[in-house]
This record gives sequence, structure tokens and C-alpha cells, in this order.
Amino acid sequence: MTATTAPAGSRNRYIDTLRAVAIVRVIVYHAFGWAWLSFVLPAMGVMFAIAGSLMAASLAKAAARQAVWSRIRRLLPALWVFGAIAVPVMLWHGWKVTDPDHPLHKLQLIFWVFPLEDPPGSSWGEPFWEVLWYLRAYLLFVLVSPLLWLLYKRLSWAVVLAPLAALGVLVHTGFRLPDQIDGVMWDFVTYAACWIAGFAHRDGRLARLPLTVLVPAIAALGAYGGYYLFTHPTEYGYDLNSVPIARTFWSLAFVLIALRVKPSMAFLDKVPALAEGIRVVNARAITIYLWHYPLITVAAMVLEHFGVPWATPSYIGWMLVIETALVLAAVLVFGWVEDVSAHRKASLWPRAARVLAPVVGPVMAAMPSGPIMINGTPIGTPITPSAHGQGHRATPKT
Repeated sequence: MTATTAPAGSRNRYIDTLRAVAIVRVIVYHAFGWAWLSFVLPAMGVMFAIAGSLMAASLAKAAARQAVWSRIRRLLPALWVFGAIAVPVMLWHGWKVTDPDHPLHKLQLIFWVFPLEDPPGSSWGEPFWEVLWYLRAYLLFVLVSPLLWLLYKRLSWAVVLAPLAALGVLVHTGFRLPDQIDGVMWDFVTYAACWIAGFAHRDGRLARLPLTVLVPAIAALGAYGGYYLFTHPTEYGYDLNSVPIARTFWSLAFVLIALRVKPSMAFLDKVPALAEGIRVVNARAITIYLWHYPLITVAAMVLEHFGVPWATPSYIGWMLVIETALVLAAVLVFGWVEDVSAHRKASLWPRAARVLAPVVGPVMAAMPSGPIMINGTPIGTPITPSAHGQGHRATPKT
């Protein structure tokens, strides 16, 4: 394995490609619920690691306040525009305090402005809000990154391993916080190791780690994660996202490989359409993330209207075509918000960047805590509560 560095003044096409593939994987997973995708590419761990790497880049060259604010500034406007549509639609459709599962609490609407907790929504409107847990998790990592960066510079790899120990303590003691913040704690512990591994990627410690140390570490992490997954299957099969310990260990092992191996990606010069697709996905990552899930619901309604049988090759093909078209439409209609929040000239189609941007918006991968239902038909695979407790939304799958 070799480590390479992108030339100054150019984007890191490998990181861009890795992020774009993770986004596409998230969309496909949410559309069809294929469990095998969760361990073939643990997209959430990958995206947290990339975001952590880029956060470290900003912390290394700018004041902590500036680094944190730059990410908040790029995240929130797109959420505000999304919420300005989603919340009125849910209210119009009858979201009230009498909602049996997700009653309206007006004070909680503040989390659509600054998501320290999950932005709330109605039972009917789950496709709007179910995946927004990732924005909350990402925002928390951004806010605590100055402290994590300081600890990492002093304690190095011990800070990467600390969340693994914390996860084991939580699982085996059954410790829980109040429902409103229990999920926040679990998401942080689950993905903190990947985020901090991104620090090691950025400052070169991962590249300098001898293979005689790195390879056995990756093997041990992956083996334990795989063992735990296959000895703790869920009723839906071997879905990595339903088993927190397996998800954490497997994701970290994958991340250490993905960030250490950095191919040049020169073949993209020969496939301009693919290169352009990767560029656009990265430039409109927040928009794609916010809109892809409700648009899956729209696509499923269209297919149901025309009587296309669920999970058939025809259904899979048409779902991919319709969802792609709808996401492209969302990019054209709402993507300019990302230009404005990044202090760029607004454009319908993202302009090519000249240099490697030090700031990345959350790119995601997220998952619902339950299936989207249309007249009783599930879209994707139902999600079981994760092993860390009951009474609150399960830790999302990706």
C-alpha cells in the first residue's frame, strides 16, 4: 500500500471519488434495503473519516472558531431551505400535538434551525426528517473537533481507540441517557473513531504507520467486526447497521484501508462523463443528501401507480432511472444554495473548482429507523432497533 498526496492546487480525485461512491451507495441502500451493501461499503464511516480529515486541515491552518464556523455556514442554509418546504407540508397534512407517535412540539422546531437534536417531524412526513440525524451528528463532531484535535495531537492513536472502549462499556453495562440525547451519545461513540482516523490521514500519521503495525490492526478490527456481525444476526439478516459493535469495528478497519491506499485515479481523464458526475456529486453533496430520501418515496409512488412489482428487475431499473432524474431536478432547483453558503456565485450547475476545498459539507449516508410504507408496501428493508437499547430511535443504518 502506498500513500500519495494530491498536487497543490488540485482536488484530490481519489477522495472525491470515494465520497461520490458512498453517496450513490446510500441512495441505492435506501431505495432497496440490500443488507450486503452495509459491509461492502460502510459509507457512513467513510464519510465521517473524510470529513474529519478535512476538518483537521482547517484546524491546522486557521483558528478553531473560523474552522468551525466555515462548516456551520456551509451546512445550515441548505437545511433551512429544505425545512422551509418540509415543515409547512407536514403541518398542511395535519401534523398536530395529537400525532400518536411524533406529536408536534413547537419549541422543538428550533432544531430545524440549529440541529443539536434531530429535526422533528410527523409520522406521515418521515421521509422528510428520518435521515436528518446525520446533520445533527455531523454538527456535533464539528463543534467538538477543536477539543478532539487538541487531544489527538497530545495522545495520538490512543484517541482513535478510546471510542472503541467507550462503545464496549455502553453495550455491556446497558448505560443509557434520556431518550432525547441517548441517540446523540450512541452516534458519537459509534463514529468518533472514524472521524479521528481522518485526523491521522490529514497529518500523515496514517501514512507513516508501518505496515507491520497497520495490517495486523486492520485485520484484527475487521475480523472482530465480522465475527460480531455473524454471531449477532438480526431478523433481517446480516445487516452491519443493526449491530453497533460490528458497525464500528468494521467501519474503522475499512476506513484505515481506504485512507491509506490512494490511487492516482488517472483513468478519470479518459472517462470525462464519469469525472463530471463525481465532481457534481461532491459539489452538491448536501442537496443530494437532503432530497434523495423523500424523492425515493415519490419514485415508489410512481412505480406503484403503474403497477410495477416490488423488487423485480423492472422495479430496480425504473427506480434508479426515476430517482436519478428527480435528484438531478433537486440539484438544479436547490443546489445554488450551496454556492451561496460557500460564498460562490450561484449557478444552476456547479462550477468546476480550481483548488482543493478545505471544507466539506456533510455527505451522507444515512438510514431510516423504519421502512417507508406506501399502502402497506415497504420500500427497502425494515430496520430493527439496534442493540444499544430501546425506547428511542434506533441508530440509523447506512
